[in-house]
Amino acid sequence: MSKYSVIFKPSVEKDLRKIPAAMVDRLFQRIDGLTADPFPPQSLKLAGGEFFYRIRVGDYRIVYQVDTEEKQIVIQYIRHRRDVYRDL
Repeated sequence: MSKYSVIFKPSVEKDLRKIPAAMVDRLFQRIDGLTADPFPPQSLKLAGGEFFYRIRVGDYRIVYQVDTEEKQIVIQYIRHRRDVYRDL
């Protein structure tokens, strides 16, 4: 299985500035794992028509979309669980 490439939406940089550095390291480890398997057992497809998936990392959520034809993962948001679903 070939690896997927990761694309970050511009707003993700702003999201990351609000997260402690130790947690950012954990988040990037999980994102790196998504490149090998974008649909791990811990991922959950979110309701709605946009085909968003989310994965939990502590109190934070990574919300992403997968383009299987282009082999790309687009990271939409990385936010605390209390804030992540407001903009979906």
